[in-house]
Amino acid sequence: MASEWNVRKRRPVRRKHISPLLKRLETDLAIDLNVDGAFLEMAEYGPWTMVFVDRTPLVFELFDDADERRVFLTLRGFLAHMDALKWVEVDHGAIPFLMNGADCMVAGVHASEASVMAGDLVWIRDMTHKRPLALGWAVDDGEVMVENTKGKGIKTVHWVGDELWEME
Repeated sequence: MASEWNVRKRRPVRRKHISPLLKRLETDLAIDLNVDGAFLEMAEYGPWTMVFVDRTPLVFELFDDADERRVFLTLRGFLAHMDALKWVEVDHGAIPFLMNGADCMVAGVHASEASVMAGDLVWIRDMTHKRPLALGWAVDDGEVMVENTKGKGIKTVHWVGDELWEME
């Protein structure tokens, strides 16, 4: 998917220019990004707009199926904010598939944060260590994913080991 994407138009930005974007993200995920004094940059990466904090890609902006702007942390961002909302937990059987960029099937989903709704961006973590594995679009509500045993639960967008993860 991301193999032909490159970082383009990388430029420094002031906090006041991206403050609404960051505040929306902080509200949605119930976190404090605390980027005061950090070196902030924006760049294009494929169809996404990225925000780099101290040269690390922490936030990206993408569009959903209805062409609505959505802002979410990258996996590196979730490593720093593992208490964030919008998570789905999977068992160890799902991890090898997620690491190859596969969509998450509901058979591997064991728990979900209460606010996860169909169409939300969610982050997938393993049930033992609570570490982020992938990000994607929820196909069903969190409760439905946990109860169901067949079908797709999350359409994967970004995972550990993809080009965005490897980006320095």
